[in-house]
Amino acid sequence: MSKILIIDDDLILSGILSQLMENMGHEPRSVTSLAEGKRLASQNPFDLILLDLQFPEGNGLDILPDLLKTPSSPEIIIITGTEDPNGAEIAFKSGAWDYIQKPFMLHEVSLPIARALQYRAEKQSTETPRILKRAGIIGESPALIRCLEEVSKAAASEANMLITGETGTGKELFAKAIHENSRRSAGNFVVVDCGALPDNLVESTLFGHEKGAFTGAEKHREGLIKQADGGTVFFDEIGELPLSIQKTLLRVLQERRFRPVGSAREVASNFRLLAATNRNLDTMAEQGRFRRDLLFRIRSMEMHLPPLRLRKTDIHELVLHYLARFSKKYGTDVKGISPEFLNVLLRYEWPGNVRELINVLENAVASSFDHPTLYPKHLPGSLRSLTRQDVIAAGTSADSPDQANLDQEDSFPTIRDYRAVAEQKYLSSLLLRSEGNRERACQLSGLSQSRLYALLKQYGLPLFKDSETA
Repeated sequence: MSKILIIDDDLILSGILSQLMENMGHEPRSVTSLAEGKRLASQNPFDLILLDLQFPEGNGLDILPDLLKTPSSPEIIIITGTEDPNGAEIAFKSGAWDYIQKPFMLHEVSLPIARALQYRAEKQSTETPRILKRAGIIGESPALIRCLEEVSKAAASEANMLITGETGTGKELFAKAIHENSRRSAGNFVVVDCGALPDNLVESTLFGHEKGAFTGAEKHREGLIKQADGGTVFFDEIGELPLSIQKTLLRVLQERRFRPVGSAREVASNFRLLAATNRNLDTMAEQGRFRRDLLFRIRSMEMHLPPLRLRKTDIHELVLHYLARFSKKYGTDVKGISPEFLNVLLRYEWPGNVRELINVLENAVASSFDHPTLYPKHLPGSLRSLTRQDVIAAGTSADSPDQANLDQEDSFPTIRDYRAVAEQKYLSSLLLRSEGNRERACQLSGLSQSRLYALLKQYGLPLFKDSETA
């Protein structure tokens, strides 16, 4: 018996679907609002969720990512009366199992439900824990864990994969993790920086050349594609690849054979292709700036890396990791971090993502000289100024956490969300007021030490120095 959640404000349809689920031998529960569906899914293990899209308070797609990352990771089938091709595309990209249009016959929904539950049962029976090599990938946030699950799937495959994400999110790092966990790990991991390929030497760089093929070709040269034979080739920022070479690359991906510049014979290379971009390749294809057939070929699998602002609970661990690295690099003791220092990092939005954080931390270590502890004064003035402006704006625009949302009916928060925001702001202020002193913080807050530590960990806030090993 599978547990199924129906999120639909149409009581008649919910009743019909509930009866269908019972007839199929499953245990259904139904709710009529997105907030209640999200709450119920977070507190109970469901195998499948049937999700409508149109609700008075918003669109079901808005909570789809949250439903997928609940502990039971349910399969999700969208059931909607709205004809929206873009909605279907978003749903599938987000991980939905199927997208069913209303009105429908019962067999049109019962078959996808049966298939989704069959898939889930087979997946759970065959899944075995896998220890990933993840050197350099730091953090345990839900968003990062989902990416590591995609790394595991990609490593077990030979399919071409496209990794998307903003600049600085670690696309090359994840590509290398896929390679190192794959059957090709003994082969080379060859990086092609598409943005740095010289226009007049693109073919030679990728495919190699024979001696005398052109002026300056004084000897035979093996191209990057051949160097990846038996391993993986990673096309970084593939959106920068010139159109003139995209057609050639498409054929190489189809045949795994190519002709070096100036050669009369073809050369074979058994490589696996991974590619990355921070551009919208679909838009580029519509504008004729990227070949659509090549896009289909490189996107057999796809993974999107979240920006750092959506995984801020990883910042503390990232800070500790890179401070240890830079302290070793500069020959100093590992520096401590003040609560105020970490609070500034947590408030900043990080447009340059992890790469920007790494640079900021190295500068902080270098500028702190022999000071054993890092304070906000060791951070760039521009960063401190931006975060301070946010604090001032937050303090003057509302009397309490998310007060503005309380005045807007469309975005009225649940009491759970409101309480979480209030707790996080209270704890941040507590750390500042107590100046990182554990006993003082407990005294001010009236919290026990264990409860205080639990809350700090829950919200990704800095622990006291004597608790970091707890």
